[in-house]
Amino acid sequence: MNSMTGYGRASAHLGAQTLTVQVNSVNRRGLDLSISLPNEWQEFESAVGDAVRKVVRRGKVHVAADVAGAGPAATGWDHTALAATIGQLADFARAKGIKFEVTGELLWSIASAQRTGTKLPADETAAAVLLSTLGQALRGLAAMRAKEGEALLIDFLGRLEKLHAAVEAITHRAPQISGVYKEQLLQRLRAAGLELDVRDERVLKEVALFADRCDVTEEITRLRSHLSQLQTLLGADGETGRKAEFILQEIGREIHTIGSKANDLAIAQRVIEFKNELERIREQIANVE
Repeated sequence: MNSMTGYGRASAHLGAQTLTVQVNSVNRRGLDLSISLPNEWQEFESAVGDAVRKVVRRGKVHVAADVAGAGPAATGWDHTALAATIGQLADFARAKGIKFEVTGELLWSIASAQRTGTKLPADETAAAVLLSTLGQALRGLAAMRAKEGEALLIDFLGRLEKLHAAVEAITHRAPQISGVYKEQLLQRLRAAGLELDVRDERVLKEVALFADRCDVTEEITRLRSHLSQLQTLLGADGETGRKAEFILQEIGREIHTIGSKANDLAIAQRVIEFKNELERIREQIANVE
């Protein structure tokens, strides 16, 4: 089992410069991939996407590659050219009668446009270094997702034990419901001054109808099956999140039906406990790949 939350980072030398690749992911229903590369490497985006899809099946994933280091690209701004451009803009504004003000945003825009530097190589060597570094970052991401997934699995299995225990308690209690109802019915009749024999046809018919309405045998059978499927799925390899979400939805339907049909305080309490644990599992399964 893998979590959808993770982070990986790796660096490598690219000539005199340093390439750094960072990959982070959070939960999403599908795979939502965004890639940020230097302008010269836009042609590598498809290969980067393919590499990510081999490791990640689900989640919002962001890949960012940055190159920094020695060389003209790291020398900074051309102050003379920047001052000349600002002067030209000021002269133009005065000539047109336009109010001109130098702001930080304007300075950043002009300076970024005029920054000098050499272009990054976009050859096979650069692509190989990029993909190799990306692979290291993805391994770090996968390791973190696997570690968190292991912790989630332990939590799920503990909660599944509580769900199984609740089902067994409901199973034990269910056959007693009609007997309890029969005794309550007779007590109400006596309180009303009506003395009827427990073998009276009317009493037996009423109890039989109640027992039929409250029968949860089929729901318990399906519930046990769903819980077994969920436990098997959680221990399997590959993508489990979506399938688990579907099974949890079916489990929720069955336990809701049991709570509605049983008409018994003891079972109602077990149903509430069951639903609380089920909701906690639902919240956490949203983080599973």
